[in-house]
Amino acid sequence: MNESAIPAITALFGCPAAGQPAQFLFERALAAAELDWRFLTCDVPESSVEQALQGAIAMGFRGCLLTGPLRQRAATLVDESSPAASFTAAVSRIDFREGKLLGDMTEGRGAVEAIRLHIEPADQGILVLGTDATARAVALELTLGKAGVVILADSDREALSAAAEAVAGLEAAPVAACHWQDRLKIPADVKILVAAGPINATQAAKIEGLRADMIVVDLLVASQVSPLIAAAKHHGCCTVDGLDVRCEQAAIDFQAWTGLAADTEVLRDALDEYFSA
Repeated sequence: MNESAIPAITALFGCPAAGQPAQFLFERALAAAELDWRFLTCDVPESSVEQALQGAIAMGFRGCLLTGPLRQRAATLVDESSPAASFTAAVSRIDFREGKLLGDMTEGRGAVEAIRLHIEPADQGILVLGTDATARAVALELTLGKAGVVILADSDREALSAAAEAVAGLEAAPVAACHWQDRLKIPADVKILVAAGPINATQAAKIEGLRADMIVVDLLVASQVSPLIAAAKHHGCCTVDGLDVRCEQAAIDFQAWTGLAADTEVLRDALDEYFSA
């Protein structure tokens, strides 16, 4: 058997991996592109991520996706990091090249591409809810995309201050911080609202100022409509859900590995099928 006859292997390393649609999604994209690749789903404890990555290199994997706490742990193990991975101290995808680990964080780019299907975020006022790695990734991409202003909101003052300072340090767009204690009033100049973390029904009910001319984005990947998306639809907002974002992120990762553009309609159909099963 020659090398060309061995299928390329990629994987999801999850903690936990159960309930993750990545394998279903990528297998559909690979089939649509007529690529004889394999995608595996592996449950990896946080304490074992280094061994898992070294094992994947030894077995000739092309790369892996990561979820949960593995993203932060793996960020300390890569040989090289993209600007997004360095800024967020997290990696959502690792490429294996010549025995080296190359880390990237693509969730922010996925969110921006999903937003761009409806509006160009440049020069717009943007409110990002959250300060974790995902929120920072979104804020990074929107700031570098020349947003009019990026406002970060969170209940943790210390985390909020640190995140706002880091984003402001990019010197690419005006940045502000909003301490979200109880009710959150959306500023009049905000056109795009992005929830990077889970927003429950109580929190969604305390977000005031949703308008029909706004784009509301919720990165939660789930089969049910999230409370924030439901509230946004009630106010006539244009909405972008977590499935939309995941499709765009998967397309970015797929192209990085294969060099081919993924069919996002195939990806979205796969996600809809996965969560309706």
